[in-house]
Amino acid sequence: MSSDVTATSSTGWWRRSTDLLAPHRSLYCPPVSTHRSVRAATPADAEAMAALRAAVAAEGRWIGAEPPVDEVAAAATIRAAIAEGRGVFVAEVDGVLAGTAVTYFDTTGVTTFGMQVAAGHRGQGIGTALLDAVVAWARERGAHKVTLQVWPHNEPAIALYRRAGFEVEGRLRRHYRRRSGELWDAVLMGLHLPKPRG
Repeated sequence: MSSDVTATSSTGWWRRSTDLLAPHRSLYCPPVSTHRSVRAATPADAEAMAALRAAVAAEGRWIGAEPPVDEVAAAATIRAAIAEGRGVFVAEVDGVLAGTAVTYFDTTGVTTFGMQVAAGHRGQGIGTALLDAVVAWARERGAHKVTLQVWPHNEPAIALYRRAGFEVEGRLRRHYRRRSGELWDAVLMGLHLPKPRG
């Protein structure tokens, strides 16, 4: 079974001018086609993935990494994860990198992952598509659970995970020291994967 997810959407609409001098003139807005896809990453994606990590880290709110991100080292880590056969996914919008997800097993049968979406592509279903790919990858490899950590203030991500069936399992209080000296909590969430009926 493939973990690839592909979706295409287009919108087009007619808008009538409110210009009183031309009350019957219609303006046509041409359809804008957007092709979204999620696929397994290849070593050729590593540099772009590292650059996205650096960009999201620079926002200072969403992921554990903080600037400056060593993009050369990050790309090498991504290539190593791909070579190890871990689930490494990229989301693209019209061929442009929009998000990434990387999985690993820290406990037998438990898949843990990290995910990030580019600022200009949030709220467009990219996170959902990446999450679907991660869960499918975990199921295919016999995992019984998928887990993650998320900052408490990242409410959009928490809502996404809840919609997918994840539950809050705990909270690490004052656990991660940031470069500012602040100590941040992390929310632990998990999704139990029922055994397929056979």
